[in-house]
Amino acid sequence: MIAKKKKQILVYVYVCGDILHEGHLLQMENGKALGDKLIVGVLTDKAVMEKKEKPVMEFRERLRLVQSLKCVDCVVPQDEYSPLSNLKSMQPDILMESASHIGDFYLEELKREFQGRIIMTPYFPEQSSTAIKNKIKGQKNNEV
Repeated sequence: MIAKKKKQILVYVYVCGDILHEGHLLQMENGKALGDKLIVGVLTDKAVMEKKEKPVMEFRERLRLVQSLKCVDCVVPQDEYSPLSNLKSMQPDILMESASHIGDFYLEELKREFQGRIIMTPYFPEQSSTAIKNKIKGQKNNEV
């Protein structure tokens, strides 16, 4: 009897990746644990600036850092803040979506259009790149 090959479960996560932190890592590791392959979309500068300030790190650097993580199987550029375009072309089974995006302009469309499962992950503001940047700025201001 020939065993039928099981379909691999693809999981999609997306990050800016500017100042990688434990929150990023946990989301990616949890995504990997839910499937066979983890695809990570790294937001281009243009995509990030749809919602936030220009990243400190160059896109190429952010892409390489994410690529180097052992839980990551594939890294792709994400040209819009919404992952919908990448989801349509890659058709993953699961999207890991941060609770920090609740209320974002694209989330309702995403829920309507994406055929897979959306898993909302907790957001810890103290683990955000913005919080880390603000902490660094605060320390510099006190150093004189």
